[in-house]
Amino acid sequence: MRDSKLKTALSRLTSDYGMLLVLLLLCVYYSWVTRAKQHPTGVDAGEQLAAEILAQQGPSESVIIVSRDNEEDLAFADTLEHRLKAAGVTVVATVKGQPADARRALSEAAASGTRVGIIACNQATAEWTVFDDLAGKFPSLTGAKLVMPRSYRWPNFLKTDNLLNVANQIVVIAILAIGMTMVIITGGIDLSVGSLIALSACVVALLIREAAGAEHATALGMVLCCLGGVAVCGVVGLFSGMMVTLFAIPPFIVTLAMMLVASGLAFILAEGQSVYQVPDTFIWLGRGADAFGIPNAVVMMAVLYIAAHVLMTQTSLGRYIYAVGGNREAARLSGVPVRRVLLFVYAVCGALAGLGGVVTASQLKSGSPTYGLMYELYVIAAVVVGGTSLSGGEGKILGTLIGAFIIAVIQNGMNLTGVESYTQKVVLGLVILGAVLLDMLKKQGWDLFRRRRLS
Repeated sequence: MRDSKLKTALSRLTSDYGMLLVLLLLCVYYSWVTRAKQHPTGVDAGEQLAAEILAQQGPSESVIIVSRDNEEDLAFADTLEHRLKAAGVTVVATVKGQPADARRALSEAAASGTRVGIIACNQATAEWTVFDDLAGKFPSLTGAKLVMPRSYRWPNFLKTDNLLNVANQIVVIAILAIGMTMVIITGGIDLSVGSLIALSACVVALLIREAAGAEHATALGMVLCCLGGVAVCGVVGLFSGMMVTLFAIPPFIVTLAMMLVASGLAFILAEGQSVYQVPDTFIWLGRGADAFGIPNAVVMMAVLYIAAHVLMTQTSLGRYIYAVGGNREAARLSGVPVRRVLLFVYAVCGALAGLGGVVTASQLKSGSPTYGLMYELYVIAAVVVGGTSLSGGEGKILGTLIGAFIIAVIQNGMNLTGVESYTQKVVLGLVILGAVLLDMLKKQGWDLFRRRRLS
């Protein structure tokens, strides 16, 4: 009895949190293999170097600050200059440009006889050849020390920019995976979601160009155009649901046909070209971020997942979706409105694909019929890896989110470690196969091979 309870507890733990453990192990692995020497930049580098100069040299030294003219380097130079001047350090010159500008500043200091004790650089500018053999080129600057912020070792995978990039890149797939999870739980499939991304992006961009004022479109106009793109894809999804419920056509065939129809419509509407006449503010959803630096699209994704989780776990509609996937005939006999449930999940799947198209168009600031290529593969992979059974009746929304992040972490990790794109496809295919195999073993029991061998 005790062993039985232990096995049951372990089975439940593996079922509920197994993929989360896989995600954590992947993060640990890629954190380990992507460790590299990091060089501080921006404001942090300026603060660090200022503290080191004041601690080691004191305010009596004269300093030349050298940086490039990009955003991070300018922040470094401005911060360093402000901190040093506030402490009473003499800043002879602040160079913000190219090696020629640094050479000019050094020549002027040498010609005027100005004493320079420190040349403050970052990692990039410290490698300029103008600083090679400084005493030979500028004898009066003999003794000037070249200093830069201290480097440190840290995983490239765990850098803030990379983690936000992973979250931002997975947004579209994760949004589509919500609808796909519902469809697969009912025992169906939707292969049209990738093409619906392209259709939605083209419809939105065309509506903005033709009806909302193009580059001069207002926020309200853009919102209405985005809703139009979502509605068009929702109607396509509803049509797929009608074909499945009213005429009993297999979902695979219906959605395969609608994949071709949606792709063709996108090319026809956009005339095979990208539609880019949209205002700069259109990127707010796809590239904008909130006050904490979290991308707006990621915030929207989190809200959608919370809403979908509540729907699937706390409402009668969610229970109906599971019932239809578990046993459609038994659900019908129990009073579940099977047809309406199926129409709902396919319509939602289409609408969410339309929303994914809006996000894609916002990220790329255009609409194109080539968007969404192969996305149905990644979406299905995220759903299956997240624990949803292709047989229907089993799956969790939050598991799908974990599955989406597993796919994103694998892809990002392979990019960081230099794995070529062709090999990445092989790995992704094996991940899908492994997830389906685990699902089969879980359903049929781990003694499957023993039974097969005996037979």
